[in-house]
Amino acid sequence: MRVQFPAGSTCKFVEVDAAIVDLDGTMVDTIGDFAEAITRMLADLQLPNLPASKVEHMVGKGTEHLLRSVLAYVLTQSGHPTQGLEEAVQALFATALARYEHHYIAINGAHSAVYVGVKEGLQALKDAGLRLACVTNKPMSFTRPLLAAKGLDGLFEQVFGGDSFPRKKPDPMPLLKTCEVLGVAPARTLMVGDSSNDAQAARAAACPVVLVTYGYNHGQSVQAVDADGWVDSLVQLQVAAQ
Repeated sequence: MRVQFPAGSTCKFVEVDAAIVDLDGTMVDTIGDFAEAITRMLADLQLPNLPASKVEHMVGKGTEHLLRSVLAYVLTQSGHPTQGLEEAVQALFATALARYEHHYIAINGAHSAVYVGVKEGLQALKDAGLRLACVTNKPMSFTRPLLAAKGLDGLFEQVFGGDSFPRKKPDPMPLLKTCEVLGVAPARTLMVGDSSNDAQAARAAACPVVLVTYGYNHGQSVQAVDADGWVDSLVQLQVAAQ
């Protein structure tokens, strides 16, 4: 099938049999969930809070990276010297992870919303015969409940999280393994994401990639990322059967 990209993209269309779709920042705006769980975690650790705007720039590389970034930022803002910062973060990490997971499970989906056009866009791709998989760096214990809560779980043949494989995006392993499970060639599998993590993983896996313009890209312009196309809504992805 041919997926056509909007004007302004680096190519007009790609020939694909399947699509791999990211979750946070691509399908669901989950910054509210992240911020609430982190607020509760920091309170448990008797550390100062940080604004959601800061959290947004730390999201995308998995829970471990997120929490280490949060702890390093908060400790630095509290006056901890650079020397010994990594050790201080490590000393807090296990407790922080346990408290974060405890709180995130409790509020998962309560402070998040599906982006406009996501359900309609993905349903159109599925109805056209494209096979769909969700691949995210979010742990599976958070991923499946969120997809179910937002009515997105029935759209995907396969769902893989950040703990499904030994390595996370931007490593290509999650994409390559997903293609293997689906029985499709990476070159005919479109990666749909919101950040350089998704694009780097796609390029390394030899998958075409389209990025949404509204997600989380570490505070940087997503149009500057090496991708084949950009969309303001998933309904802009048009499929024409061959």
